[in-house]
Amino acid sequence: MNLFVNQKIIIHELRVQGITNSSVLQIGSSGVIKPLSNLYNTGAFSEPAIQLSTVTPDVEVLLPPPS
Repeated sequence: MNLFVNQKIIIHELRVQGITNSSVLQIGSSGVIKPLSNLYNTGAFSEPAIQLSTVTPDVEVLLPPPS
């Protein structure tokens, strides 16, 4: 069975409280989301990163006004 979905999505403001490495942020419809997790040491680090003891603040992303 084929299902075709046509959408027009206008987002004036999007606030995300938190997102982690395994989170999925989806806007609209999707057929199948296949999980994939890769871990790369692209910086050639030899020691683990330091642990932060403070909570990171919320990040606000401003979107341009619709044209």
